[in-house]
Amino acid sequence: MGMTMTQKILAKHAGVPSVEAGDLIVCSVDMVLANDITAPPAIAEFKKIGRPVFDKTKIALVPDHFTPNKDIKSAGLAKIVRDFAKEHEITHYFEVGRVGIEHVLLPEQGIVGPGMVTVGADSHTCTYGALGGFSTGVGSTDLGVAMATGKAWFKVPDAIQVRLTGEKPEDITGKDVMLTLIGMIGVDGALYKSLEFTGPGVASLDMTDRFTISNMAIEGGAKNGIFPVDEQTLAYEKGRFADAYEVVTADDDAKYCRTVDIDLSKLQPVVAFPHLPENTKVVGTFGDIKIDQVVIGSCTNGRLEDLRIAAEIFKGRSVHPDVRCIVIPGSQSVYMEAMKKGYIETFITAGCAVSTPTCGPCLGGYMGILAAGERCVSTTNRNFRGRMGHVDSEVYLAGPQVAAASAILGRIAAPKEVR
Repeated sequence: MGMTMTQKILAKHAGVPSVEAGDLIVCSVDMVLANDITAPPAIAEFKKIGRPVFDKTKIALVPDHFTPNKDIKSAGLAKIVRDFAKEHEITHYFEVGRVGIEHVLLPEQGIVGPGMVTVGADSHTCTYGALGGFSTGVGSTDLGVAMATGKAWFKVPDAIQVRLTGEKPEDITGKDVMLTLIGMIGVDGALYKSLEFTGPGVASLDMTDRFTISNMAIEGGAKNGIFPVDEQTLAYEKGRFADAYEVVTADDDAKYCRTVDIDLSKLQPVVAFPHLPENTKVVGTFGDIKIDQVVIGSCTNGRLEDLRIAAEIFKGRSVHPDVRCIVIPGSQSVYMEAMKKGYIETFITAGCAVSTPTCGPCLGGYMGILAAGERCVSTTNRNFRGRMGHVDSEVYLAGPQVAAASAILGRIAAPKEVR
């Protein structure tokens, strides 16, 4: 029986000729990732094992959630990570001033790539499937073991084939694609399954679109999301990913438990209403919803292309007087490029607050906490009750084009309404 992309990668890293959905396997891992929240408990478990790290070049520690430190407790967590990185001479440790949001930073720095198995103590580690690798989130205990042994166990996932056709319109982004898919299958529609994206429509998605889509695989309940490696992938990795890698393709007779078809040419900008990412509605099919805040950034939509889309809409316009808009570049490199291209000036001139790279408001950390009764349009990935602040606040998920238009008009809006 043929294997999917995910199954082929797992089989190779388990040292077996083939695997099937449901098999329990132990795999060698290529990269282990943790942040300032998840690394400290992983380090505590690691110390119980009593051995050195398996490979100091295959561990990435990215303090991005509460940094620059927002309080004494977050400073203590960051210090645990910093001290551990120094003690074990971790190659990929990113200090404040050189850090970025982990799932923007690792692909950008060429730390993850095609065919790899990456585990991270963060649920959105699935982002790297955009590069044709298997990546997934694990608990801090499993991560502590992985740092010591270089191995992790998995139950081989079944797979859902998401077949993409057509070309996406100009006002559609990867966020619209993924929110549409989650709206179709639900937040548990891909529970412990691999979302494997195929079809001619893949070619019309740029790498930013693919990172966004893979990032939110977990919002559909998936173990991982993965794209085939094509010319766009190879162009992105050229000069970035130095290690040798293997391009993995699904077998022609690979078994999928379900196929979902999406015609990209028919998509319209959407938002996910509170309090689940599956509550998607097409912008314009509901009445005016006034908002108090907009957040543009995060590991989902903090890349340069996301900022470009937003900046083009903000150019010559201003944030609505009743709205505060926070823009957070995903990395220092993104920040620098956005400055060179004039995006940062556009945002500030429009009345936006621009932050250093941080996860910040996405998880209700800081830099944009909501009060009771407030509404926010956000390019982040989750809108659970209380996710960004008070339990009586509301978060509406959207792409950068909808977020920018909404900030200008003071209500949830489509980009065509301001152009």
